[in-house]
Amino acid sequence: MPRFAANLSMLFTELDFIDRFTAAAEAGFQAVECQFPYLCDKDEVAEQLASNNLQMVLHNLPAGDWAAGERGIACLPERRGEFQDSVGQAIDYALALGCPQLNCLAGILPEGLTKDTAIETLIGNLIYAAAGLQEAGIRLLVEPINRHDIPGFLLNTSADVINVMDQVGSDNLFLQYDIYHMQRMEGELANTIEALLPRIAHMQLADTPGRHEPGSGEVNYQFLFNHIDQCGYDGWIGCEYSPAKGTVAGLNWMKDLQ
Repeated sequence: MPRFAANLSMLFTELDFIDRFTAAAEAGFQAVECQFPYLCDKDEVAEQLASNNLQMVLHNLPAGDWAAGERGIACLPERRGEFQDSVGQAIDYALALGCPQLNCLAGILPEGLTKDTAIETLIGNLIYAAAGLQEAGIRLLVEPINRHDIPGFLLNTSADVINVMDQVGSDNLFLQYDIYHMQRMEGELANTIEALLPRIAHMQLADTPGRHEPGSGEVNYQFLFNHIDQCGYDGWIGCEYSPAKGTVAGLNWMKDLQ
């Protein structure tokens, strides 16, 4: 079976963020990921990882004002300077946390900005970020997100991201494949994962509808996990879902795989 990492932005949310590391370890996880660690002191987070024998396998670059609805700034021409500053901050955290890869959220296409200009801006920012992260020994990832959950998000399909990656032309830029988002946008999960596996550095999961744990919806996860194994994927799969009835109670799906 694949290796699963607890997404601490979505799981154990009844606890303060800094207390979720211990809860994840006690639930049997050996790795964690999160959306944004930046509200916590990086040394405190590093201590939680070390004391709980956990590996941080992924977090995002800063994505603007999340509370105000921003979902990334990489496609916004007037935010280039802020984006470049955020790359430095993300590298600082990733190095302190031993995190090998960072995900870049492209952002929502704002009214008045053409898609071509947004893509051009995104490509330039990814060229900058991929080079900076490569120098630091960190992989850069880009993720497509379904337009139902985030209307107006710039990149919605795996093909959208591959097209951008090809234009960036960096060997330090990879696809983050979120099974939940791609089931909602394109389906054809098994064949797409197999075809794109050389370009996938990380996966995430949730079932649909509802974005709850595997087994709660329409995705045949037992089949898919077996297929991912047969394809030879050796990375982590982040559990980025909203538990239907509490995190620990909702982990039976993982126990049933053992």
